[in-house]
Amino acid sequence: MFERYKGGEKALLVHVFFPQESDIEDLKEFEVLVSSAQIEILDIVTTSRKVPSAKYFIGEGKALELAELVKLNEASVILINHSLSPTQERNLEKLCECRVVDRTGLILDIFAQRARTHEGKLQVELAQLQYISTRLVRGWTHLERQKGGIGLRGPGETQLETDRRLIRHRIQVILSRLNKVEKQREQNRQSRLKADLSTISLVGYTNAGKSTLFNAITDANVYAADQLFATLDPTLRRIFVDDVGEVVLADTVGFIRHLPHDLVAAFKATLLETKEASLLLHVIDASDPNLLDNVNAVDDVLCEIDAHEIPTLLVMNKIDLLDDKPPTIDRDENGVPFRVWLSAQNKVGLDFLFLALKERLGKQIKTCSLHIPPYLSRLRSRFYQLKTVQQEIINDDGSFNLDIRIPLVEWNRLCKQEPDLLYLISSNQLVK
Repeated sequence: MFERYKGGEKALLVHVFFPQESDIEDLKEFEVLVSSAQIEILDIVTTSRKVPSAKYFIGEGKALELAELVKLNEASVILINHSLSPTQERNLEKLCECRVVDRTGLILDIFAQRARTHEGKLQVELAQLQYISTRLVRGWTHLERQKGGIGLRGPGETQLETDRRLIRHRIQVILSRLNKVEKQREQNRQSRLKADLSTISLVGYTNAGKSTLFNAITDANVYAADQLFATLDPTLRRIFVDDVGEVVLADTVGFIRHLPHDLVAAFKATLLETKEASLLLHVIDASDPNLLDNVNAVDDVLCEIDAHEIPTLLVMNKIDLLDDKPPTIDRDENGVPFRVWLSAQNKVGLDFLFLALKERLGKQIKTCSLHIPPYLSRLRSRFYQLKTVQQEIINDDGSFNLDIRIPLVEWNRLCKQEPDLLYLISSNQLVK
């Protein structure tokens, strides 16, 4: 009878260099990933192969060497920077007498640590169950036996079949709950569409600085840390952009190379905020030497969720880590902003970002002069809240003459919300 070994916090790392994937950066990223999971790295084992071994993935000789290192270092878990089949995982565990976790399992573990909201926990649990369901028969061979003994003789199904049935039932329960969440998010999106509110979604590689930028723009105090997958649960805030009005800014989960498909499927409701956005802010760590590969990894995930055709503005973050790189806007041949250089940590270059947003989202502007009687001073306050008052003259009778410059969308919305404004227009209080 073979049961899976318990994991721990002391790990041996294993990475295989294949001819088509010889980049050392992938290994460095895996080390950061392990550190983000708060696991101590005892040693790193590397090897090269043309193709994975069917039995151990890493080859029998290297597997025996790994088993010796486990005993020598008293390691409690082996972390492999690749996706293993259930058979390979079980064979390595049996040989090394130690828990084996592949890259997908590690990412799922990090997500489980980071999830804070009820929705986030459901999404992570769904991905974990989908992952575990394929590993039952390989991890617990004793589950193939039927229950026996007085009080345990039942429908004649094996323990393995029972566990599979329970997992299927739990997956259905979670999917049902996530469907409710998805409907609620869809209702919120429809409300924003009716209110003509544009949505900007922050996307980018994990640890590119999305949450730091989000906090710098919105003063939202969203959890931000120098670690992978610090953000799992989406956060939405309203911000004001000149000549555009109020827009909704969404902070979303970061992407990574070889992101497990189960996670993409589980976070479907969350990623819809990205799919339905008016503009994507692709945040890039400008100081990362591997930024081109990171950008490609993000583009791959955007293609997977059908968000690759949404207009995108590149945000080159962390220029404080570059030598003498000033904040600026890069424009295409038509003069349209396509890239902004800034530092979210130091709040440098944010004015350039808002200028680029103004140009990319800018709509028709209405300018007019409005005469507001004293008893409608509340309407005057609304214009000041929207930051649309260009000039004001207070008359002797206590009335106000306001010069207004307002996005046409905001003007139409205000006309729907404020019957008094429609009265002023109809009574010729609109000077021009």
